[in-house]
Amino acid sequence: MISEIIYKYLSNEASEQEIQTLFEWIDASEENKKQFINLKKTWAITSLSEDFSSETIPVISIKKKNKLTTFLKFASVFLVLFGLAKLAFNYSQKTASSKEIVLELADGSSELITSNNQSKVVNDKGDLIAKKFPDQIVYFGKVQDQEVVYNTLKIPYGKRFKLQLSDGTVVNLNSGTTLKYPEQFGVNGKRNVYLTGEAFFEVAKDKTHPFIVHANKVEVEVLGTKFNVSAYPENPTVNSTLIEGSIQMAEVENKSNAVLLVPNQMATWQNNSKKITTKFVDTSIYAAWTKGDIAFKDTPFSTIAKIIERTYDVKIINENSDLARQNFTGSIKISESSVENILELLKRDTPFNYAIKENTITITNIP
Repeated sequence: MISEIIYKYLSNEASEQEIQTLFEWIDASEENKKQFINLKKTWAITSLSEDFSSETIPVISIKKKNKLTTFLKFASVFLVLFGLAKLAFNYSQKTASSKEIVLELADGSSELITSNNQSKVVNDKGDLIAKKFPDQIVYFGKVQDQEVVYNTLKIPYGKRFKLQLSDGTVVNLNSGTTLKYPEQFGVNGKRNVYLTGEAFFEVAKDKTHPFIVHANKVEVEVLGTKFNVSAYPENPTVNSTLIEGSIQMAEVENKSNAVLLVPNQMATWQNNSKKITTKFVDTSIYAAWTKGDIAFKDTPFSTIAKIIERTYDVKIINENSDLARQNFTGSIKISESSVENILELLKRDTPFNYAIKENTITITNIP
């Protein structure tokens, strides 16, 4: 019976009760633990030949300083999240406004985008400007250049939002992101938006009106394409990853400091050195969040912790040096996972203690 459960577990088909039974069996003896680890390693090695972005079982590996890559003691630290899931991790101590998406209008007024927010916006002439929905806003029309006004959307931690600009460009906004954009683009000139945080753009093609994303000290200019820009203020870099088409990243104060990207390339701007570097990447990792997933490849725990903070609206303080030195590869289904799931499963590989107070999680060493 236990062999059947192990097979189902590694195949991502085990029920929550079966997973619990398996964990109890593993903890019952050292022999059981060794047997499971050997089976898991064989399974994981077989899975390594699969492409990361495919729909197969995600393999999770861990890299420690000055050591060869070793597989996790329990390979599916994040795979189990698909089977466990839906445990609540809801901090209600914050005010309602800090949890809601805020739309700041050009006239200085603000409104909250809530679950029952659905309305139409018209101008003085009765022309339709926008339709507002709980999960997105769709804009329409153009105006004379001198009439262009800017709105600002602020997305809090723990939420994501979709925006369709008046030219048809679709923008997915990640947690902790602010985007300043024209309510309606002008009939002439460039299409400028201003980003702090992370957004995935599907830009409507318009050769006569270049689309420019202003992020930190760089500009990303396109004509029509799909790309991701990550420009969180706490990071010393700005990353732009190209999915389709062509984009150029350039320094605002020195336009000659620029690179032109081809699909599957990522450009990285270094704030300190003012250098822009490029490399080829697996773009599915950088677009995963738009589909409700968190994906990472050979990523330090410190980076993963920041992603978890933004995604689940928590604060993580890590005082465990072993955990800080480890890199991970894997994926998490956001809607089916909780922070507590992740922490409990990580503990099986790297023992640590943690304490939760309001929305702050402190990770410490075991005495």
